Formats: sequence, C-alpha cells, structure tokens
Amino acid sequence: MGLLQLFLILGIFCTSSVVGFGVDPALRISVFDELTLGEGFDGVTQVQGFHSESRAFHFQGSAREVIAPVEVSEQMVQKLRGKNEFTVLATLKQDHLNSGVILSIHHSEHRFLELESSGQRSEVRLHYRTKGQQPHTEVFPYSLADDQWHKVSVAVSASHVILHIDCNRIYERVVEAPYMDIPEDASFWLGQRNAAHGFFKGVMQDVEILVMPQGYISQCPDLNRTCPTCNDFHGLVQKIMELQDILAKTSSKLSRAEEKMNGLDGCYCERTCSVKGVVYREDEGWTDGCKNCTCTNGTVQCEAISCPPPQCPAGTAPAYVKAACCKECQPVCLFGGREMVEGDQKAVRDSSGRCLLFECRDRTMHRVVPSEPCPELNCAESEQITLNDRCCKVCRGHDFCSEGHGCVEHSDCVNLEAGDCCVCKDGFRPLRDDNAYCEDIDECAEGKHYCRENTMCVNTPGSFMCICHTGYIRIDDYSCTEHDECLSGLHNCDENALCFNMVGGHSCSCKPGYTGNGTVCKAMCDGLCQNGGTCVSPNNCVCQHGFTGKRCETDIDECADGFVECDSKSTCVNLPGWYHCECRDGYHDNGLFSASGESCVDINECKSGRNTCANDTVCFNLDGGYDCRCPHGHNCTGDCIHDYKVKHSGQIWVLDSDRCSVCSCQAGQGDVPPDGLRLRQPQRRPVLLPRVRPSTEQPVSAPERPAHLRQRGHMGGELPAVPVPAGAGGLLASAVPARGL
Repeated sequence: MGLLQLFLILGIFCTSSVVGFGVDPALRISVFDELTLGEGFDGVTQVQGFHSESRAFHFQGSAREVIAPVEVSEQMVQKLRGKNEFTVLATLKQDHLNSGVILSIHHSEHRFLELESSGQRSEVRLHYRTKGQQPHTEVFPYSLADDQWHKVSVAVSASHVILHIDCNRIYERVVEAPYMDIPEDASFWLGQRNAAHGFFKGVMQDVEILVMPQGYISQCPDLNRTCPTCNDFHGLVQKIMELQDILAKTSSKLSRAEEKMNGLDGCYCERTCSVKGVVYREDEGWTDGCKNCTCTNGTVQCEAISCPPPQCPAGTAPAYVKAACCKECQPVCLFGGREMVEGDQKAVRDSSGRCLLFECRDRTMHRVVPSEPCPELNCAESEQITLNDRCCKVCRGHDFCSEGHGCVEHSDCVNLEAGDCCVCKDGFRPLRDDNAYCEDIDECAEGKHYCRENTMCVNTPGSFMCICHTGYIRIDDYSCTEHDECLSGLHNCDENALCFNMVGGHSCSCKPGYTGNGTVCKAMCDGLCQNGGTCVSPNNCVCQHGFTGKRCETDIDECADGFVECDSKSTCVNLPGWYHCECRDGYHDNGLFSASGESCVDINECKSGRNTCANDTVCFNLDGGYDCRCPHGHNCTGDCIHDYKVKHSGQIWVLDSDRCSVCSCQAGQGDVPPDGLRLRQPQRRPVLLPRVRPSTEQPVSAPERPAHLRQRGHMGGELPAVPVPAGAGGLLASAVPARGL
C-alpha cells in the first residue's frame, strides 16, 4: 500500500476527540465545596491555582485541623459506603521533599481510604482495608513532591487500581478488593491524617471523589477518545516519514557493519573485567565481600554467597568474624548464665557499687583493668547512660560509630542510644542478618522501576536509569517521546498557556489567571473592567480614551485637568469619557463643527429678534450680546402704557377688572409674579403682548434712556419681535391672576 493510499484511508476516519465528560452530581464529592474551605480553617489560604476555573488553597504549617463537620462527613461517607468502584482526583503542587496526606477517611486507627504522597521516599501510597478486615497499603514509586503542578488520579475498580499522573497511565495493578463499609462516625480529613501527623504542604485544587470507575476521564477527557483526531493523523504521517528515513539509515549502517565484521574473522579478542583496580580475565572468578563474582564476556556477574548454618561442637557458638561473610564457630564463655563469644566484654558492679569489666578470652572471662580513668562528661547526670560492655558512662547522643564499626559494603553505621547498628543504603538489601554486607537491588530485573514508554531500564548501584530508545528524546526522568513539540515550538498552545509534552503529542493548559481550552486563553478580570475597558492580563484593564483607574471606573475630567484649551467664544464641558467645547451665551455654531470651539460665531440678536429692546429704543448688536439705546433726541424712560395710562418703571398696581391680579412695570416691560407675592426681575426675553393704543390721558415722552436700564441679550430660542404702538413708552405683560390676593 502506498503512502498516499494510507493517507486517504486514515483521513476518512479522522474525527474529533471527546472534549467533555459529564458526571452525575450524585456521584461526585467535591471536597472543597463540601468542607466550605476558606472559611475558618487556620493554615489554609486561597491562592491562584493551576487554572482559574476553580478555587485553589495553600496548605502550610502544622497547627491546623482541616476536618469535615460530622453532618458533612456523614453525607460524603454515605456516597462511598459499600462501593467498590471509585476514583480520587486532585491537582496539586507539593513542596519539595514534603511527605503528607492528600485526604484521609478513617475511624479510630482504621484507615478506610487514604491517599498519601511521600517526598522522602518518592512514593504515592494508597491505604485501605480489605474485605478480610486487614489493613493494606499499595505503594507506587513516583515523586510528586517536586514543587511542580501535577494532575493525580487513583481509580479503583473492584480488584484493579490504576494511577494516572499528568494524564499518563503510570501503574495498573491487581490488588485485593477494598472494604468500604465505612462507619457513619468516620472522620474525613483533608491535607493531613489527623491533628498531629501527615501534614501536606503545598497547593491543592480540584480535590474530588467520583463514585464510578474510570473517573480519570473527567480530569483528562482525551483519554476517552475512540477515534484518532486530525492531529493524530498528521502525527502518524510524520512518524511514517521518519520511520522511512530511519530504515534507510539503518540499512546503510548494517552494510558498513557487515564489511567490518568480515575483516575481523581472523582476529581473536578477549574481553577482561576491571574491579577496584584489579584486572580479571575471561571466566576468572573471585570473592567480593559476600558475593562470588565471575568475569563473563567483559561483564562482572556476581551472586550472593549462600551461608549454610554451621554445625558447631560443644563449647562453641556461631558468630561473625572480621572479613568473613558467613558465621564461624567461636569458643564461648559462660558468664552469669549467658554465653559470650571470643572478644565480648561485660561490665558488672559489686556490692560496693564499683564497676568491674570482664572479657571473654580462651573460653574464660578475664578481668580487664582500665589503663586510663573515665573521661569527665559535660552533660547532666540525668543525661548520662550506663553501658553493658564498658564501665565508663557516656552522654545521651554519643557517637558510637566514630569509635569503629563493622559496616562494610553498601552499609551505613547508625547510632542508637546504647550502641550502633548497620543499615543498608537505599536501593540495597542485606546479605547478612546484621546488615554489615548489602547487595544492590536490580530494580530492572525485579520490575521495581517505573520507566515508561520508549525507554529502557538500566540498573545502577542503589538505583536505576531510564534510557531513551534510539531516535527518541526525553520528556522527564521516566519517559521519552519521538518529538518534543513544546521544546521545538511546534505546538498550538496559546502564548498564555503551558505546554506539556506527552507521548505521541502534547497538551495545553492556560496559565494561572487565564481561562480557555489551552489553544485559546483569555485573561480573567472577574468582570472588573468598566466603561468599555479591555482585560489584557489577569486583573489588568486597558481603558478606553477618557477613562482611568485600575478598573477604568474613573472618568478623566479633561476640562479640570487642563488637557483642553477651548476657544474664547466657547466653554469646556466634561462628558463621560470625552469633553465638548460649547458655545457661550450670545454665540452659536456656524455648522462647521470644531472640537476646540473655533466654529462659534456671534448671534445678531437685533436682526434675529432675540432682544428685549422696547419700541422707543434702538437695538445695537455687540460681540456675544446686544445693547438697547435711545435714538437721538428721544427721552427713553422705560415707562409702560396700560389702559391708555402711563405706568412708571418699577410701579405695581392691581387690575380694576380683576382684583386678584397684580401687574408691574419693570424697565418698560410688564410682568406678573407667579405666586402673587414676590415680583420677578425683568425678563431678558420679550413676551408676546396684545397691541395697545397710545394713551390720551398723558403723552409719553422719550428721553435718553439711563445707562443702568440698557439691556444686554443672550442666546435663546427664536422669538418674533413684539409690535408696540408708536409713541409707547414701554411694554406691558398680560396680567396673570395672582394666587392668594
């Protein structure tokens, strides 16, 4: 089948992956919500988490008690009681080398469900009780306490346990089924085993228990895919092309290797082994501590020495001697009803309290006379310890290992209160019951490693290494992939997302403070940006023009801040987010709008009729206003004509026909107060009046109008000029009935 045909076949079946996984709320226990975390728990504070779609909390210190109230614990336990299929989920960042409990459900000393992460031993532990009422601990070698974010999922389905870390399946084991008949009064703790032990330190988010199998799919929806995605298809195409290239290169190398091997047919090569500076030939053997070793094809092969139990005659007993791996028969001494081997010492005290030291030599206990007095101790008498093999006391915490010990190969000396002992180093097991000799544990051969896809386990003294297969690159200490899209930049993660390389691809998660699916991440400001502001980074708003403040809540007053200089014919008016240069009284815009007010021009109040000059005065237009002046030779008194009679300026009278109406003459213009009590100042705008005839009782002269009676106009609505009879001295407003008179 050609490469093009393969592309076409795979393209037909290319579908989208499942992007969501719904869970019945009745099957979900959201621990943070149930405990109402963040309300009254000392040592627990809310912080920014791995993502911003849910709350995260920082657990610190050891003076805390995060325990569910009795009624809340009963509700959560009720969902788990009797179930043998459930999943524990958590997203966490554990402090470096911290060992702590993520959650624990226990009654008295019985742990029914507990998830623990040990940073000291690099282990994840699941504690529960079996149906036989026996405590059980399942240990998964994995380090979570590295101060990095991890998604953790432990799924239990009958007798199967599956551990997922960061959406990668790490372990799947068959174990004895858990016993989940949890008592009603069981305690539910979060971030600790109890009030005194197992304190988790770090940040936790999305801690949940799903009462269902394969609950890890809610944490990693892509694990539920049944069909390849288009991204998988393109990755497969690229992988096929790489395999073709590797095949061509391998064929070329194989040809060159065959040519070299043909030239070595007449040669003889012997491989040797070098151990501790000594060279051993092929098949040569030697003893190394408690191991018999052989040089085989240039590689050292060792096996532990099997020590048969010695058959010791009477008067002897088996004991270890220096530089020997197996016990040998040694002469014994009887002292105080006990057997002591050659070289053992015993301190006793006589009736007077004096200390006597004896040593077993040649089957007899001999008294040892000290050559020097006991050294003076610098500790209190209560801190002094009496030993069985010496007369001199020592202070508590004395370093016995510094006096000499028998811990030899891969074994460390450890001080005890009254002596010392040997302990095998990590990654080694004892060859003798006193742990003086230890051998390396081959984690690779015994399956005690956790090397994952595309790696090969290589045993090392006390540990192991996961070596990437040829052509693969490392993701972490335990897994490799053919490409690191995150490192090479060949990924589709948003610039505000974190890229996680995975076997066969990668995943994207938005950074803290951003929300989205990873390929598109938007900053979260919790709706704080006001007045059209844009959220550009977590809790950081970019404001539109005219607004300022952390949330764009403050309008910039361009007028008060001096940002604007309006033309002299206009005045600055602040608007929300903007400003406006508004024409002053006596000016209007000429239709050519200018932001600075330069388009404001003078209003001709005389020509447009926007003036209050009486008919015995002449209107003169001014810049921004007008003036009323008497014609030459006239006497402008500002009096009013009413009922053919002259009413002087400032005069008040009552109508004969309507005694409830009060009239007044104000500088040639009549007016009536609206409330009948107070007289208004003269209006600056003209009032429509009926025509009146010139008074025959008293002619009205028109002297020059005093300067204080001249009027200046202002901008107003379009009003028609008021006709007044010739020779009239002023204007009279229509009488309005006055209230209360």
